[in-house]
Amino acid sequence: MDVIDIASKREDEHRAAVIAAHLAQQKKISDRPSAEHCEDCGGDIPEARRQIIPGVELCVECQDRQERMRR
Repeated sequence: MDVIDIASKREDEHRAAVIAAHLAQQKKISDRPSAEHCEDCGGDIPEARRQIIPGVELCVECQDRQERMRR
């Protein structure tokens, strides 16, 4: 195995670990009940959104704002 193979293997292992951690976090979130009111603005979260996204805590507007701030 050369240096490139070792680096590629490490990258694959790291990627797999990141994906596994993300999936575990999503599982924890989906096990929680969905909020009826947004945790940021207090507005109503529509039933359709609560059914589609288990464990949802934010309305669409607040979720969008939060995602834009992360970029």
